[in-house]
Amino acid sequence: MSFPKQVRIVEVGPRDGLQNEPGPIIPTETKVELINRLAAAGVRHIEAASFVSPKWVPQMGDAAAVMAGINRQPGVTYSALTPNLKGIEGAIAAKASEVAVFSAASEAFTQKNINCTIAESLERFVPVIEQAQQAGIRVRGYVSTVLGCPYTGDIAPEQVAAVSRELLDMGCYEISLGDTIGKGTPLKAKKMLEAVARQIPMEKLAAHFHDTYGQALANLYAVLEEGVAVIDSSTAGLGGCPYARGASGNVATEDVLYLLEGLEIETGINLQSVVDTGHWITRELGRHNGSKVAQALGECSQ
Repeated sequence: MSFPKQVRIVEVGPRDGLQNEPGPIIPTETKVELINRLAAAGVRHIEAASFVSPKWVPQMGDAAAVMAGINRQPGVTYSALTPNLKGIEGAIAAKASEVAVFSAASEAFTQKNINCTIAESLERFVPVIEQAQQAGIRVRGYVSTVLGCPYTGDIAPEQVAAVSRELLDMGCYEISLGDTIGKGTPLKAKKMLEAVARQIPMEKLAAHFHDTYGQALANLYAVLEEGVAVIDSSTAGLGGCPYARGASGNVATEDVLYLLEGLEIETGINLQSVVDTGHWITRELGRHNGSKVAQALGECSQ
């Protein structure tokens, strides 16, 4: 086993991090500035918006305006979540670089989250993926609850592998494996990944680990050892899951970058710039910065 020489960070803060923020709707210009700051810091893959019904996710109601307002940088992927045909149409119109669809490895979670079975959720994505491909847009697949479900407990690694394989076969170029409730541990993470990697090449897999139990960095270290070279993270640890009780948030991008720098793994991202961005956005939101590294380093004096 050896670590990858490079890791691609998929920054999910502007979408996954902000979508469940309580209180007033976050101004469009704040979301745009967050995305622009992250791109300026060297982040090359940013999940910028979600084309979902504002009735269900009010914070993402300005997705088209956000996509129109960002200062697009060459070589940066600006992706959007698209759960249905209306979503993909909106994303195409907004010139999203890439779109994402999502299912889960847990039947109970899928029912609670999107009111259907896993099979039904996957079936719904067939026309979405077809339309994206016709528009020349790549599709990323998310699988939630890969290391545990808030309703049914442990998830069989083989079930994670089966759902991941379905998404790959449907046309997703990459599968992001999500520990939605952050309950996984390194051994569980390795066993899950081994099962999935028997079905899917390692270079098509990403890790999306929440830090609810403080295990995210340990779990990421474990899957890096196995060859995973794509990590989803959120600046300042923003985000959580409304369907997962106690799911406090994504692993902080700053903490992941510090880990990777310590392992001499390249990302192309300026850590201090991300730290500064995390301090800025948490001030804007009036909330605590969830990154240990950001708290330790502090903000660079301007």
